[in-house]
Amino acid sequence: MKRRKLLSNFLLFIGGFITGCNSLNNTSNELRKYTSKSLKLAVADALGLEALEAGYGDFRTALAEVLGIPIEFFPGENRTDAAAALRYGQVDIILAGPSEYVVLHSRAKAIPLIAIERHDYYPTIVVRSNSNIKTLDQLKGKTIAMLRVGSTSGHLAPIKMLIDAGLDPNSDVKIVMLGNAGIESLKKGEVDAWTVASDRYQTILDNYSFSESDFSILAKGNLLPSDLFVINNQWPDRMIRTVRSLMLEHQDQLIQSLIASTANQPYQGSKFIAANDADYNIIREVYQEIGQGSFLE
Repeated sequence: MKRRKLLSNFLLFIGGFITGCNSLNNTSNELRKYTSKSLKLAVADALGLEALEAGYGDFRTALAEVLGIPIEFFPGENRTDAAAALRYGQVDIILAGPSEYVVLHSRAKAIPLIAIERHDYYPTIVVRSNSNIKTLDQLKGKTIAMLRVGSTSGHLAPIKMLIDAGLDPNSDVKIVMLGNAGIESLKKGEVDAWTVASDRYQTILDNYSFSESDFSILAKGNLLPSDLFVINNQWPDRMIRTVRSLMLEHQDQLIQSLIASTANQPYQGSKFIAANDADYNIIREVYQEIGQGSFLE
């Protein structure tokens, strides 16, 4: 009797395994119909093949395993390449920050696929610990180091903070784009403040061998919209739902492959959630307020 039960359970296991394999194979075959036998993946802020391999090689391998289809990188040479590539069907999926997403959605009608929820993703404005600047409005007439044009946490969100404090970012302050080196310029007194994402602050301090006691956080903004994966709008709805479902089902594996790279440590403790386009309206508003609405055309 026991042997018969064991045999029955084994056959059920084998049947389920075969069904699962057949389902994955069917999904892979359907994906190949729309992707020329492979899927093209890009990352909005990783330019060039070397940067993609270093930061996202493990993720590409994991995603290929989850979807059951080969993944190829699309190595853009500048930040406008991704939108054009998506629009003309040269890339299928892009990992983008909030500011890149609104451009991709506007210019290439990108469809939000999956968002990556980060628990400590706030814009912060930092000053020297001995600074006389204690409130945001006291930045009037001062020089602020920001990350780069279009960065969500290092440009657009801090601009929103300045506007909410009653400052005109075009005339009341001087903004210089210095990347992560802005912290060094702040320490030297070359600028009066510096902007950074809260979940990258400590890492940058460590990279420059600075101490938290050297600086003071002047202000922290609201929780920022999530980074997200977008997919080409030429894909059929059914296939988009399939890819989304597989990524959600295997999110632990995919997130672990992301944080295998030191560049992606802010994704520690993250989870995949549904992406909601309305969450990104704050980014659109800032583009309009700073006179850069053309980015969304």
